[in-house]
Amino acid sequence: MAKSNKPIFWGLFAAGGTLAAFLAPALALLFVMVSLGHAPGLFSYDRLHAFAGHWFAKLFLFGVISLFLWHAAHRLRVTLFDFGLRQDGKVAVLAYLVAAAGTVLCALYLLRL
Repeated sequence: MAKSNKPIFWGLFAAGGTLAAFLAPALALLFVMVSLGHAPGLFSYDRLHAFAGHWFAKLFLFGVISLFLWHAAHRLRVTLFDFGLRQDGKVAVLAYLVAAAGTVLCALYLLRL
């Protein structure tokens, strides 16, 4: 029996989807509050920069952003297949390369903070 990469990508997809289901509504609410000028003092630039500079926060942000990227890549792959783009191999490579590049760029950016 040939080995498959599917469990790796399905695991990233499932973790990203679970995280998105729990965090995306809360993040959307916070962004709306900030855009309307009703943000608590906790969301000032200085406090958020200090938060993002801590090693545990960097690890948390890296996990959230990278899992969102991998979830989006898999969703895009499946959606394009459903819309009739039957080049699944090429779409998968492109979508997952973009997610991998975004993950690497996220890590580099967070390490620079």
